[in-house]
Amino acid sequence: MSSKPLALLFEEAEGFSRMELGGKGFGLAEMTRLGLPVPPGLIIPTYVCKSYHVDGKLPENLMETVIKKLEKVGEKLGRRFGSPEHPLLVSVRSGAPVSMPGMMDTVLNLGINDNLAEALARESGNPRFAYETYLRFVKSFSEVVLKVPDEALDELQEQLVKSFGSSDLSSLSAEELKKVVKGLLEGIRNRFGKEVPMRPEKQLELAIEAVFKSWNNPRARTYRKIYKIPEDLCTAVVVQSMVFGNLGPNSGTGVCFTRNPSTGEKKLYGEYLMNAQGEDIVAGERTPKPIDELEKEFPELYSQLVEIASKLESHFKDMQDIEFTIQEGKLYILQTRSGKRSLKAAVKIAVDMVKEGLITEREAVERVEVKKLSQLLKPRVDPKANVKPIAKGLNASPGAATGKVVFTIKDAVTYSAKGESVILVRPETKPEDVRGVAAAAGVLTSRGGMTSHAAVVARGLGKPAVVGAEEIEIDLEKELFRVGSITVKKLDVITIDGSTGNIYLGAVPLIKPEISPELEEFLSWAKKYGKEVPGFSA
Repeated sequence: MSSKPLALLFEEAEGFSRMELGGKGFGLAEMTRLGLPVPPGLIIPTYVCKSYHVDGKLPENLMETVIKKLEKVGEKLGRRFGSPEHPLLVSVRSGAPVSMPGMMDTVLNLGINDNLAEALARESGNPRFAYETYLRFVKSFSEVVLKVPDEALDELQEQLVKSFGSSDLSSLSAEELKKVVKGLLEGIRNRFGKEVPMRPEKQLELAIEAVFKSWNNPRARTYRKIYKIPEDLCTAVVVQSMVFGNLGPNSGTGVCFTRNPSTGEKKLYGEYLMNAQGEDIVAGERTPKPIDELEKEFPELYSQLVEIASKLESHFKDMQDIEFTIQEGKLYILQTRSGKRSLKAAVKIAVDMVKEGLITEREAVERVEVKKLSQLLKPRVDPKANVKPIAKGLNASPGAATGKVVFTIKDAVTYSAKGESVILVRPETKPEDVRGVAAAAGVLTSRGGMTSHAAVVARGLGKPAVVGAEEIEIDLEKELFRVGSITVKKLDVITIDGSTGNIYLGAVPLIKPEISPELEEFLSWAKKYGKEVPGFSA
């Protein structure tokens, strides 16, 4: 590895492969080359992670190289990492060669401390934003790097917020937020014996090492096993200058797909939240707005996003999953990757892209897992059946599933292993819940949107999912949920329809779906190129 660079600025990465740069780094390098509005940053390639796992320590000179590269990043922005004058804050994110959404670790807002939070407050003229940013960093760093349980952090924060006579963080003043941060740092020190370092360089070193370690965390291992991803690929690390979606009403964050990942329809599809950071939208704790509403709120930004989406799809010749941030009215693109999609969408997108001249028929056949196409013959709810839904959510992943209600990941795995069909019901799912999502016949959440973790993972696994069903009140302690006067307990049977978002009590009549014209065309191509498709006579 001695002759290979330990870190590369985005613009220096041309000629390096996706296997070396990881999917995230490769996408950022390509978008930088295309002249898109990408916040500058650097990539630590996958071979450095491999070296770390062999030697058990970071390579010599890695941090020196990274700091030098960060100086160049700062020069572009008129900022400096660790400086009280125009401080540069960064995100430290994982990026495997194969997409593993949410399975590894990320630290946001890194490079902040007591003094720099004050500097940020002065510079932005928005002390509340500065201390909210500091608070997010402390929680993120403590959970990812120091391994303080997130439940303990939430509990500690809740106690501190209540000490000001409030139950809601958003109602606190900047001065109160500052005291919450101080209390959180003290609580982490006193209760867990852990220390959040104040030196930005040390924060960065520990965060890079934590991302390397996260390649082998339990949820990442489980995900690789499910998707048969090789264990030795390792992850790259992306260190990127922060842009802030939480600077006020004309800032925000969003995720969009260049086509509908459930149906394959050629139309921008996604969600966004104003005055929020990226973690808010994927966590599923707040229900975001549909991307169409961005056109009404910020028409120029929406047009720019549509143009960028089209450019990226033409360049990568595949449906893209794009993360973006709006900082005080300016659009930035933070990530692009091939989007997870349902089988139904995969077929439609492949056929449409052949007709658009983006890919060949053979490429279309290679792109779809033909052995799984029989899943498209799974039943759907009979529209003629005289059954009324008890509630409705967002139709996040198509197909119908009937099963016994379970509320824990453990129960989903246990009952599924006994041959029972179960529906996993949660307020929202987290990356570590992937085992339960994989085991369940379907997923139902009361919070989150179409790009939440539950929606993305369910689509990738071909599981029906209904998310953001806000009418449902879930009581995890008693293992039941209520909809109006109806109470549904653990092991009661429900049916969810991921195509409509409807939720039914009990088992409901199902029928076989019709074969779409796109599927018929695709099957003829599969036959032409010698691919066997189990379950179809074509």
